[in-house]
Amino acid sequence: MPFSYKPLWKLLVDQDLTKTEFRESLGLSTATLAKLGKNEYVSLEVIDKICTHFGVQPNDIMEHKKDQ
Repeated sequence: MPFSYKPLWKLLVDQDLTKTEFRESLGLSTATLAKLGKNEYVSLEVIDKICTHFGVQPNDIMEHKKDQ
């Protein structure tokens, strides 16, 4: 997967939020949360919701991984 959402999970820990609380507060589906957990593609709408909610930029919640 070319993207990793590891910075998002760190942000949740820093905010003392569980994944369920995060999902419910943004109105995300369990399928979307599962995609994030597997570093799969999600829509820009989802990225926008997350960035707006936390007041951050996309690079604060995801990182691009180079192919090895």
